[in-house]
Amino acid sequence: HKAGNLTKKQNVFDDFAGAAEYLIKEKYTHPEKLAIQGGSNGGLLMGAMITQHPDLMRAVVSQVGIYDMLRVELAPNGAFNVTEFGTVKDPDEFKALYAYSPYHHAVDGTKYPSILMMTGANDGRVAPYHSRKMVARLDEANKSQNPILLRTSSAAGHGIGTALNERIKQLGDIYAFLFAQLGMTGKAK
Repeated sequence: HKAGNLTKKQNVFDDFAGAAEYLIKEKYTHPEKLAIQGGSNGGLLMGAMITQHPDLMRAVVSQVGIYDMLRVELAPNGAFNVTEFGTVKDPDEFKALYAYSPYHHAVDGTKYPSILMMTGANDGRVAPYHSRKMVARLDEANKSQNPILLRTSSAAGHGIGTALNERIKQLGDIYAFLFAQLGMTGKAK
């Protein structure tokens, strides 16, 4: 864990990208058939994959992620995250945070993959503004025709404590999105 937190967080993103690249190189899949999904800290991972490797996958589902690493500690629950990610008050940690902050690395004119970001209005752990502003920034920067969608639920939080019926709706939306983006028709070939 210590090899992937604070100023070493980029190692996490590099490892994940390396795994995806291996699957493609060994012909288990190819970018047009690769979808990735992560939530919370894994949502940050999805944001980093989107901005660092937008051509590596076809579709991304990112749930309740942190995307603006320079403002995360200012949120109501932000102090909780300092031990994992670092603080903007420390020069070395600020430099590391900025280097991978997904929001700050969305580049105009980039062809982004299809993206579904999900947030809950009652998320006490990761402020919903992260997903909202990241979707707005990606939508502004995107040069591809791929959809960049935001699903917000007033009945959801960070995951734990979300009612079963809401979780079922979320999963239905995730599968519908992925099936559509990956061309999965349900018909035998």
